[in-house]
Amino acid sequence: MAPLIEVRDLKTYFYTDDGVVRAVDGVDFTIEPEKTLGVVGESGCGKSVTALSIMGLVQMPPGKIEAGEILYHWNGNVTELTKLNPKGKQYRSIRGCQIAMIFQEPMTSLNPVYTIGNQIMEAIILHQKVGKKEARVRAIKLLQTVGIPVPEQRVDEYPHQLSGGMRQRAMIAMALSCKPALLIADEPTTALDVTIEAQVLKLIRDLQDEFKMAMMLITHDLGVIANMADDVVVMYLGKIVEGSSVGNVFHHTKHPYTQGLMNSIPSLATRRHRLVPIKGVVPDPFEVPGGCVFEPRCPHAMVICIREIPPLKEVVPGHRAACWLYE
Repeated sequence: MAPLIEVRDLKTYFYTDDGVVRAVDGVDFTIEPEKTLGVVGESGCGKSVTALSIMGLVQMPPGKIEAGEILYHWNGNVTELTKLNPKGKQYRSIRGCQIAMIFQEPMTSLNPVYTIGNQIMEAIILHQKVGKKEARVRAIKLLQTVGIPVPEQRVDEYPHQLSGGMRQRAMIAMALSCKPALLIADEPTTALDVTIEAQVLKLIRDLQDEFKMAMMLITHDLGVIANMADDVVVMYLGKIVEGSSVGNVFHHTKHPYTQGLMNSIPSLATRRHRLVPIKGVVPDPFEVPGGCVFEPRCPHAMVICIREIPPLKEVVPGHRAACWLYE
């Protein structure tokens, strides 16, 4: 099956007064139709910037896509998004319609001076060329679909009048307003309590099945990845250090960083007296190590790790890792 999205050697840098931040530094992955790609890693590893690069929402300046390709396959056509003007008509016809995004924090992503209904209707009117009356009917139906009670009333309310869970559901309704082929969910359950988180994740999964969408799911929660994703890429300091099917990554972990992530989560299946954290912190983005980016924190670091960047390659069929342990 042909992929829906191909990202090839993507490099997105930010030019600041203090130097260059290589937020995304040579990332490769594909997302297949109706499949879910999970993207995991600590804060500051480039997950959200990768998503914003696909959406054409990187603020330029200071940001800039320096190299690479983002290929969008749709109806037998291939569009290279990196060659389009992010503010141009063609990109705007794709963004929000065929590729949509649930942003990380709904309170800051929703406009506080417009009603929930107006914000959903805007995308419907723009992309589906219908009048305000029909757009309002569709907005109410969408709010009902995502489980918001009394949608006829909520459609005229402002973001501050909704709870955190309801704002997140409204964001989902907005993202799904045009039935996109790809939904990017960036930490869709941030700041929600556990019960609401479970409800929102189930809602996203059910809507994905209903609308036959592919999904790029960005999260810190490996439990969410295990339940939601088909494939996983693990990012660290702007690079992918491991990638495979969710089963391979969880049960046949290859990269020391991924092993550290696995060892740092509690388990009911095995008895542990103490969790094993990853030592140290993500390096300063202005002082990236010259060799392997994980070398300063790696328990298996060798001399070659200090000098040379390991290539991301298949270490076993269908399983990629960037580590000198497999050379």
